[in-house]
This record gives sequence, C-alpha cells and structure tokens, in this order.
Amino acid sequence: MKYHPINNSLFIKNRKNFIAKMKPNSLAIFNSNDIYPISADSTLPFEQHRDIFYLSGIDQEESMLVLFPDCPKEKHREILFLKETNEHIAIWEGEKLTKEAAFEVSGIHTVYWLNDMEKTLHELMTQCETVYINTNEHYRSSLETETREDRFTKWLKNKYPAHSVAKSNPILQGLRSVKDPIEIDLIQQACNITEKGFRCILNFVKPNVWEYEIEAEFIHEFMKNRSKKFAYTPIIASGNNANVLHYIENNQQCKAGDLLLMDVAAEYANYSSDMTRTIPVSGKFTTRQKDVYNAVNRVKNDATKMLTPGTLWADYHVEVGKLMTSELLSLGLLDKADLQNENSEWPAYKKYFMHGTSHHMGLDTHDYGILTEPMQANMVFTVEPAIYIPAEGFGIRLEDNVVIQEAGEPFNLMKNIPIEVDEIESLMNP
Repeated sequence: MKYHPINNSLFIKNRKNFIAKMKPNSLAIFNSNDIYPISADSTLPFEQHRDIFYLSGIDQEESMLVLFPDCPKEKHREILFLKETNEHIAIWEGEKLTKEAAFEVSGIHTVYWLNDMEKTLHELMTQCETVYINTNEHYRSSLETETREDRFTKWLKNKYPAHSVAKSNPILQGLRSVKDPIEIDLIQQACNITEKGFRCILNFVKPNVWEYEIEAEFIHEFMKNRSKKFAYTPIIASGNNANVLHYIENNQQCKAGDLLLMDVAAEYANYSSDMTRTIPVSGKFTTRQKDVYNAVNRVKNDATKMLTPGTLWADYHVEVGKLMTSELLSLGLLDKADLQNENSEWPAYKKYFMHGTSHHMGLDTHDYGILTEPMQANMVFTVEPAIYIPAEGFGIRLEDNVVIQEAGEPFNLMKNIPIEVDEIESLMNP
C-alpha cells in the first residue's frame, strides 16, 4: 500500500461498535471485492470493499471477515479468512498478507486461509440462529454487476435456508457516518494532498492548455504524496463544459477569458476528499464572473454554518435554496415573477442550481449516512453550491469538506485551499 500503516485501534473499535448492535446469537459476514476483468487477461485495479476495510483494515482481494460475538469458542468470535500466500504468488504478484501481518493490521488473532472457510463456517452456522448479510442499500446505488458479496449471499442462503437473515447495512449506515478522530485525520490527509495538487495547477493553467493536461498535473502531484488515485473520476471543465454536471471527457482546450471548473480530489488510505474550485483561465475574473463567483461563495459560507447537530438534511436543503434564491435575484437571473410562478416541487432557483448542496463523505465520496436522521457531531459533509449559466458560457461551483462540531461552526478540512477571488488571482499572477 502507498499509505502509512493505520493504527489498528480504529478497526478494533469499529468492530466493537458493530457487534454492540447485533442480535443475540448472531453471526455477520463481510467479503472483499472482486478484481474486475476488462478483456483477455486485463483487469481493473483492485479496490477493497469499504465495509470489510472499515471493520478490519484488510486491503486485499479474496478476504472474508466473520464476527460471532456469542460463539462458544472464544477464538472464533472474530475470524479473518485470507487467500493463502506462497512463493509463486510472491514472485508473480508480490507478497500477500501473512497471518501475522493480518493480525498487525486488524487486531484479529484468529486468521485462517480461505480454503478452510466452508468447514469452519459450517461449524459456526450450527451454533448461531441469525446471520447478517451485507447488501448495498446506499440511496445512490444503482448496480447491475453481481459482486463477490452477492454471490456469497446466494450460496449462504441456499446452503443454510433455515437461518434467520438480518441486514448489516443499516448498522453500517449509522456507524460509518460518524467519524472516529483517526478517520478525520485520514480525510484531512486526503484534503492536504488535494491542496498540493490545486496549488500546482494555479501556476500551470493558462490559455490554450488542454483539460487533460490539467488532469495529468493533478494525478502527478497526488501520487507523489502517497495517494494511489483520484478519489473519483475528475471533472476538468472549461467554459460551457462546466454546465454539464458530470462532464468527465476532459478533452477540450481552455480558451482565454473562460472559467475552468475543477471537481477533482485525492484519496488517501481509501478515504476520500472532494474538492471543487473554479478559476479564470486567463488569471483574472471579469466583473460578471466575479459577481457570480462571490455569490456562490457566500452561499457556501452561509450553508456551512447551518451544518450543526440536530439539523435535518431535507430541511437544510430548503434553507440553502432560500439563500440561493436571494443571490439569483441580486444577480438578475431571477425576478419576482419567477418566484410567483414557481413550482414548489422544483423551485425557481433550480434552473441555475439543480443539485444538492451537501452529502456525507468518508470512505466513499458519497458516503454512508441515514438522511432521515438528524446530523451529529463528527459527521463529515461536503458543501457545494453552484450557479450554472449556459447562456453566458460558464458555470461556477465551489466545494469544501467540513466536520460537524458539538458546538459552533463546522471545521473546514479545506480551509487552506485557496478560494477567495483575490487569493486565486494573486497566485495565478505571481
């Protein structure tokens, strides 16, 4: 792994918190992700399933975690199953985790090879009444691919049809949404790497540079600082490309006078950051661009203050909509007639700002979180208002990552990433 070792107290605590919410005499199973094929013998880079990583720190394919807190055998209350390593694998693929190394990473004493899984699991299943299966119930999930977890669940339910089945995901949605201090530090490190990338491109961007060249500068700086990849597919959108919300082609030339919207960020140790900045290709904002930019920044700053314990996500977005409506009126993009005739299901401001302002973030860029429950301290949210004006050839979005505090304003993990107009212009024109 490129990242530094993580203190395994995090994973020990995460398992303890999950176990505390399990039913009596129940067992929970978590699988790693597959290595996904492309064609011939080509594969995508391995990405660990975030749930098994959250509970164990194991960042390796063909791994399985079993939790059985009421097991009669104490050594079987936590078990890791790993792909058995050997000299051939070490030569062709690199060394895999040994049992000793797996203990150091996870804090789990009992580590077996995966070929012992079915025999051991049979013994455990005769001793438990309920088995927790792990399904993806994130509100944004839309999957067609059958995962390793899906295949295992089919096999398990077919082999042991008399067991009661419970769901792990609702427990994880609650636990993962509230971050441990170690997790916040890891997200901060991802934000710090993102900052390095952004500062580099401020001196790189100029008229006639290509969007993909900017993308290359970012990943170069990210990987220099122990990030293995972008946290998500980057958006490097100049001019009117910024008005395509998920523009990822990044294949156009930046023109003088255009704005450049960059939604791009680094991961670190599987934890995401999520940054958006909008800068002038020529190094100076026009008066109109500056007015719209400052309006977006004001909404971001005021929306950030609303992220406090007890706030409901849906109510928060209604209030942000009011802030945006006021700014759009001041900019002449809306008038009173627009408000009088608006559809309450799709308010007038949505013409220029059609997406949400904030989402949970952490191990996933759009992280786990139960949106119908009040916000809590140590949840991490994005704040990303925007104004898109296709008729004027530009769109502006600004995005920071913040940690909700017990009292007071959230802590901005991106407070050191330049965002004010004067600072950006000064850095682009040294």
